[in-house]
Amino acid sequence: MINKKEFTKIRKELETYDKQREVLINEGRALLKLSKCMIYSVHRDNLGETKGLLKQIKAAKFKLDKTAKKTKELSAEPSYSSALQEYAEAFSYYYFVMHKKLPSKKTLGVNSEDYLLGLCDLTGELGRRAVSLATKRQFKEVELIKDTVEEIYGEFLKFNLRNSQLRRKSDSIKWNLKKLEEIMYDIRQRS
Repeated sequence: MINKKEFTKIRKELETYDKQREVLINEGRALLKLSKCMIYSVHRDNLGETKGLLKQIKAAKFKLDKTAKKTKELSAEPSYSSALQEYAEAFSYYYFVMHKKLPSKKTLGVNSEDYLLGLCDLTGELGRRAVSLATKRQFKEVELIKDTVEEIYGEFLKFNLRNSQLRRKSDSIKWNLKKLEEIMYDIRQRS
């Protein structure tokens, strides 16, 4: 025969995990939303709003991290990683605009893969910012962005990335750099 008490215990464990997973997913969505709002706010140069979002985003990340640490399985949930990638992208974008450099992985409090995936996406946001700055004739800022993306690309070339999400996403850096080089070429042709 079977041990029914053991099955009852397993059922409760799974139910508890499902409830915690739903909480994690909802908290991850909240962090994703705040991250997107922060990126949009930085694009609009709305620093007052961005500072308010910065407080919210840090609180949302803290809450999400706390939930993810409840079990090893929760910290491995794809929704957790997705939220952290978006957070890394948003915070890095804000940090770059404010300090003209990238934050460290430690500053962000994320693992290496989520940090790198966030940087891949960051290069797209930096490209959009460069277009906006070029229309405002802020060419030194455009060049700084191009140089930064070029450095990121150079560092990614040193990795031995296999067929993974990181390798696929890192391809976008090359295309974003190409766009930035074209912008710089146009600027130099018109100067």
